[in-house]
Amino acid sequence: MKTNDYVKYVTQQLVQYMDQPKEIRKTKRIEKKKTRDPFFNRWFGMIPLSFQIWYRNTKKGKK
Repeated sequence: MKTNDYVKYVTQQLVQYMDQPKEIRKTKRIEKKKTRDPFFNRWFGMIPLSFQIWYRNTKKGKK
């Protein structure tokens, strides 16, 4: 993709965004926040989940 095409695409997206009413933009932003992954998964990937599963298994094994 050439630079000119990229600039054209970005300006089109910006104009489409700005043409939407404020309420629609706000609802889309809220919906996007609801569908996001939890904080630790976003920043650290699967490591916290694997550690949590490992910890639960070792905790169950001791009882």
